[in-house]
Parts: sequence; C-alpha cells; structure tokens
Amino acid sequence: MSENKPESGPTVNPRVTWEGCSVLLDINDGDRLVFARLSAGSTLKIGNKTFSLQPLIGCPFGSLFQVESGKEKPYLSRFIPPTEENNVQDEGGCQLQEESRDNRAIIDNNQAQSLTGDDIDAMRREGATGNEIVEALIANSATFDKKTQFSQEKYRLKKQKKYAPRVLLRRPFSRSICEAYFKKYPARIGFLRVDALSLLLSMANVTANSDVLVLDMVGGLVTGAVAERLRGTGSVCNTYLGGTPYPMEIIRMFNFNNEICKRVLRCSVNDLCAVQNETSEQVSQHEDVCTMESQSDEKISLSVSTEEVHLSSKNGVSDLVPENELSTTGKTCKTPKAGEKAPKEAIQSWKENGFSSLIIAAPEQDAWSLVKDLLPLLTYSAPFAIYHQYLQPLATCMNNLQLEKMAIGLQLSEPWLREYQVLPSRTHPCMQMSGSGGYILSGTRAYSNTSQS
Repeated sequence: MSENKPESGPTVNPRVTWEGCSVLLDINDGDRLVFARLSAGSTLKIGNKTFSLQPLIGCPFGSLFQVESGKEKPYLSRFIPPTEENNVQDEGGCQLQEESRDNRAIIDNNQAQSLTGDDIDAMRREGATGNEIVEALIANSATFDKKTQFSQEKYRLKKQKKYAPRVLLRRPFSRSICEAYFKKYPARIGFLRVDALSLLLSMANVTANSDVLVLDMVGGLVTGAVAERLRGTGSVCNTYLGGTPYPMEIIRMFNFNNEICKRVLRCSVNDLCAVQNETSEQVSQHEDVCTMESQSDEKISLSVSTEEVHLSSKNGVSDLVPENELSTTGKTCKTPKAGEKAPKEAIQSWKENGFSSLIIAAPEQDAWSLVKDLLPLLTYSAPFAIYHQYLQPLATCMNNLQLEKMAIGLQLSEPWLREYQVLPSRTHPCMQMSGSGGYILSGTRAYSNTSQS
C-alpha cells in the first residue's frame, strides 16, 4: 500500500505522525477502532476516563501505548512489549507438565480472588501501574497455577484489557480503513470487504497514469483507494447522478498530499453525457460535409491538439472548503482538497481520449441503468468492474451487456476470504467470519456499430 504525506511545509517522514494527520487507533487488539485527527487538544475516551492524544504526535505508526495511572491523572505512555526469550527457554520444560494439567477441578464460584476492589483502589491511589495491578491479581488468585497455559494467557489478557488498556497507532490506508468500517459500520461502505475492494481495483486495472471514472456511493472509500494507487498520476473522476454529489468523507482519512488531492475531481453524469452528445453531433455534421464534398480532391481533416491538463482548484469549489476562502488566482489559493469540481478542460480531455477504466460501487442503484450510461464514456478495450452486495442485479446487467454486445470477457466473481488464528498448537479458522463479501462483475468494453463514440 502507498504512503502519503503533506506537501506543504518542511519535509515530513510519512512513517511518523504529525500534528493534523488522521490516525486509526486500535484499542485492546481490535476490541474498539477509532479514527482521530491528532492535535494538542484532541482526546480519546477509554472507559470513563479521557486521555490526551498529544503524546502520539511524532511517534512512528505501529507504536503501542498503554494507559498509566499517574499521580495526578491517567495518561498514555509508550509501551514496548517484553522479549520472549524467557518463555522460549522454559517452553521445553513445561511440555510434560502441561500434558497432565487441565481445568476440570477449577470451580468458578468467585472465591478464588482474595484481592478486593478496595485493595485495587488503594493501589491506584498509591500510584501503582496497570501491570502491577495485573500481577497482584495473578499472585492473589488461588486457581491461577492450576490453570492450563492457554487459560493463564486468557486470564492475563482479560485483566490487562481492564486495568492496563493498550492503544495501537495504525496508519489509515485502504486496507485498514476498509477493515475498520467493515467491522464497525459495514452498511456505510455497502458491506464492501477488503478482499472485494482489492479485486475491484485489480479487475479495473487501476495503474499509474490512468484516467479512472468512479461512481462511488460507499462514502468515498473506492475513490480514496483509486487515488492511493495512482499516487498523484492520472486522474480520478468521481461522478454522481443528479445535481448533488455523493458524500465522500472517508477520503479525508487517507492523509493525501496536495498532488494527489488535486487529481481527484467531481463531475456529474449529466455533464459528462452532455459533452459526449455534443461532440457526437459535431462529428456527425463533419461526416455529412465530407460526403457532400467527396468529389473534391481536398480532404478535410480535423485535428485536435491536446495539451497537458493541470488539475488545479482554481476552476472549481471544493465541498470541503467554503467558496469565499478560495481565490481565482493560483498564488493565493488555499491548499486544494480532494473533490474539486472538474474544469471544462479536463472534461473535454476525458471526452476526446476516453476514460481508461470504470468502477461502480452503488449498492442502492440498479447496475444496468448505470452501466448503459457510463460505459460509452470509456475508450474501447477499457476494463470495467461493478460491485454489488447481491448477485441478481449483476446477473441481469451481465445478460443485458451480452444482448447489446457492449462488452466482452464478462466475468461474475464472488471473492472468498477466510481468516485464521495462528497460535502454537491451536491454529484453526476463526469461529466468527463474514459469510459473503459481495459480488463483482467485470469485463472489457467492445466496439459495435451501435456504440456511441
């Protein structure tokens, strides 16, 4: 996956957090996932206590933090897990002992722990750390030594999550964002699983210097994933039906720099089709003129010179920045945001050259009604990929594409993913997994006599 950093100001290490960047906070090994923007005043609530996120600024992504009591108030402290050298040395000697030990004689009657809640509160007032409280609970448990090694690890982890919660600092990119939303709010991204998102990008052949047409109704996740893969080359046209763009708030979490942001543009389907119809009428008129003057030796040639299109923000207003804060000159314009309105030059370039690929992720819309309008905007032999949560809308679309002879190489796929738990002597598939990651219809636009150029 690509890594991005802001372009303005001094050079910033993309592997280290900076003030104002978005981060994904993994609390207690996936028990809770939180997106946050780091600043001096940002906070995080764990349980009934609030912690400042300022200690996270300037730390490498992947750092682990642990809640410490402190004398005045609890705070997040950098935590370095201990090495497992001692465990490796003792592993061989515990094999025989482990075979003869089980949990049959352990009775859960809430009498095994001699340490009371008042004792724990007293330790906290004295400044005891979370790890010290966990060790005290283990030392005062009458059944801990009788448990199997696996049960001891579960007991320790349970107490650690309660008295010494840990926070993992993760970098938000396509995979982590998709996994977080799929786990927490799957309906907001149309139940798009991470393996389906990967297959969607591959089937659409999203590569550098591509002009990708995206109809994204899953919060901007697909648009952000495409822009992340393009890495500031080519362009991403986020199209929409009607006059109101679809929300794409997820793209703000990618920490894109200015070069990537200005490559993400918006344009309605009506505007794209209007330019297409206008150009088609002009081509038809020129063909009539050529037919009437066929007896003349002079040949009429239409040459269109295309220059490099600089996708700047001066020709449109971003949905993330108020209109009065933008200037018409490039010198005084503020930092561009992803989702500017596409300028006429860019729209004309897309019409003349055609889009190199098409991605549709609109679970609430009929797939065929979208494809028949958007597919003619692609250049011939361009790939396309359509995601839907259910099979039947894509099957109907596939049948109509075959009847209209608009595409070839049609393929209807169902991605399949199985997550495994990998631990010593207990590696097996996870007990709870998602049943389906949706379906993807892919193919290649074909030329026919009825195709609109």
